[in-house]
Amino acid sequence: MKIKSQRDFLSGLMFIVVGVVFAIGATNYTMGTSAKPGAGYFPLILSVLMAFLGAVVLFKSLTIETQGGDPVGDIAWKPLLIVVASITVFGIALPRLGLFITIPLLILMVSSAGGEFSWKGVLISCVVLTVFSWFVFIWGLNLTIPLKPFFMAS
Repeated sequence: MKIKSQRDFLSGLMFIVVGVVFAIGATNYTMGTSAKPGAGYFPLILSVLMAFLGAVVLFKSLTIETQGGDPVGDIAWKPLLIVVASITVFGIALPRLGLFITIPLLILMVSSAGGEFSWKGVLISCVVLTVFSWFVFIWGLNLTIPLKPFFMAS
């Protein structure tokens, strides 16, 4: 069997592995029913869908010929590390700095990973995504996420 697209093959394999690992992890939570889903229901469905899509991409990589075999290029380490560091900082900063500071901080950090940085775009994204996050998580889902830094909380 010949791999006809290296990029699709590795992508499909990655999706399958991540999907299977998260599906196994989701089984540690209660499933519930489709009428009243438990904590593991939604993650299980998403992980099975991810593994299925990975299998489709993997199958495509083995059956559909691509120009030059679509080789995998160099790994962009700088953007990868910036994104991982940004997510880590978000997880650490959210309980301490609150939603209104942490989301703009995350957007600013992640925006620096790309090659096209624009202050106007970053500021618009900060405002829109912070308001959207407040609307969904605080107002809509009624989650107890701090909005302000701990030293400003009353």
